Amino acid sequence: MAKTDIISKDIIKRLIKDISHYIFGLDLAQVEVLETQFQRVEERRADIVVKVAEASGRVYLLHIEIQSYNASDISWRMLRYLSDVALQWPDYEIEQYLIYVGKRSFSMAEGIVNKHLDYRYHVVDMHQIDCQYFLSQDNPDALVLAILCDFKGRNKHEVVRHIIGELKRYYADNEKGFRDSISMLEVLSANRDLKDVIRKEEKNMLSMRLDELPSYDIGFEKGVEKGIEKGIEKERTIVVNLYKAGADMALISQGTGLSAKEIKDILSKQAD
Repeated sequence: MAKTDIISKDIIKRLIKDISHYIFGLDLAQVEVLETQFQRVEERRADIVVKVAEASGRVYLLHIEIQSYNASDISWRMLRYLSDVALQWPDYEIEQYLIYVGKRSFSMAEGIVNKHLDYRYHVVDMHQIDCQYFLSQDNPDALVLAILCDFKGRNKHEVVRHIIGELKRYYADNEKGFRDSISMLEVLSANRDLKDVIRKEEKNMLSMRLDELPSYDIGFEKGVEKGIEKGIEKERTIVVNLYKAGADMALISQGTGLSAKEIKDILSKQAD
């Protein structure tokens, strides 16, 4: 993962459980994030190392690397990570997974086999997984993981727009859940150089007219209108949700057609 991305341990745990379930086929009951930082001449850090417990009771360390390009030295790097993790936590077995999300076809070694060494790790090539598998799941975290898959010729903006729209509909008025999923989406999208696309589509969604917003029906039965009073309440709900999502006054005004004074009045009443 991009080393500049900082996400909470709770989000990492959630990511690991979902990656393990949907991509590795593992049933994890518990996940504990471990801090890793190994130094020799240079500083290096394994992407993710967690202590996990399967539903069967097996406890071990799970090391996950997300690779965005074909690296000729990946096997030796994975072996070095293995030795460093083993030295720091000698009492645990270690399972290693390499997830490849690069644009080119996968062409890396999947281990090292020579006269003195037979070393292998698990490899998952996301080119082999159609994003439709994740997009069709009725689960917000599966939607997020779709960003790592091969879009199979689909327009990247349309795929991202679909993911964000479905997340918005899924979480309805649960703004924290929506923001957590967007955070995970942005972190994972960096591995496929899609972070700018995520931000652009999120901004476009916030810029839509009131009656076009996926969140228009938040908290109400879809397609049902119950008079002016309900319409006003919807308008207030949209303003508050846009504000919580980080939209500034100009963007909210553009999306709702309300004046700055009307928006401030709604937010003021909400605060009361």
